[in-house]
This record gives sequence, structure tokens and C-alpha cells, in this order.
Amino acid sequence: MSPLKPQRADARRNRDQLIGTARTVFAEVGTRAPLDEIARRARIGNATLYRHFPTRDDLIVAVYAEEVAELCEVPEAGDPLDGLFGWLEAFVRHVTEKGDLARSLEPSARRSGLHEQWHAAMSETVGRLAERAQRAGVLRADVDPMDLLQVAAGMAAAEPARVRRMLHMVRRGVGTARPDQ
Repeated sequence: MSPLKPQRADARRNRDQLIGTARTVFAEVGTRAPLDEIARRARIGNATLYRHFPTRDDLIVAVYAEEVAELCEVPEAGDPLDGLFGWLEAFVRHVTEKGDLARSLEPSARRSGLHEQWHAAMSETVGRLAERAQRAGVLRADVDPMDLLQVAAGMAAAEPARVRRMLHMVRRGVGTARPDQ
């Protein structure tokens, strides 16, 4: 099927059902889960699964790409600093819970390109949120959004109970002086 050709509604539903089921199964047992199990749980035939996702990597890419897209869909309403640090907390959770998904792809030029694409999406999101907070005067002008992203990525190795405290410490260090911080 040509990538430009629109899918029929039933084909889109099947694809979405397979991705949703794969997310659940991968979270339960990892990316080495039998693809036949994913098809069975989705109540969709194996041939349909392989028509949409000829390889395991194709399915992993679809699942992870959806995860990244959801992470990067951030409403820009409310307090800009709350928005930035709420997103950083979600990013830490994402790296902690979903990082193995991206790393499970077979090494290839395709994987490298996808990792760059996903990193660019996350970098753009943190940059946009940081710029909004800087324009509002609640984030110091000298803060580099990529530094925040790196610090948050490092927090993914920490115990979950510590992450919120660490983010709060970073927030106090990079925010402008406000009595409620």
C-alpha cells in the first residue's frame, strides 16, 4: 500500500487496535513478546498484523512514535513554569518507563534516524516550554532548555520518590525569584 493512499476506516481501526494492544503487552512482558499474542489479544488475525507491521521493529516504532507524540502534545495554558516542570516530570516518567522500548530496536541507520527524530521532537517541546516561561519572566534568561532536558534524563535513574524533590530543587535554582516558589 502506498504511504500516500488513505487507509480505509476498518484498516485504521485495526492498526490503532494493534498499536494499543502492543503498548499493553510490551509494558507487561517487554518487546520480545510474541507478535501472535499481540494479534490474539487485539482480536485481529496474524496476517493483518503482519500486513500493517511486517517486522517487530515496525510495530515497536509505531508504538514508541505514538508515545513520543503524546508526550510532546502539551497544552500551553496555565502557569508557564508549572507547565515546563510538569512536562519535565512526564519526560522523566517517559524515559523511565519507555526508554527500553526505543532501545529495543535493532541497531541500524533507520534506528539512528528515528532516535534523532524523537530527540528533536522532545527538544523542540522543552525549548518551546522554556521560551514561554522565559517570556513570562518566571524562568531565568540564561537557562538552556537542553540542560534541563539532560538533567531530567539523568533523573530517570533515580528512585521515583526522589524525582519530584529533585525537580523542585532544579525549579528553585532556575526560576526567577517569586514568593510562591
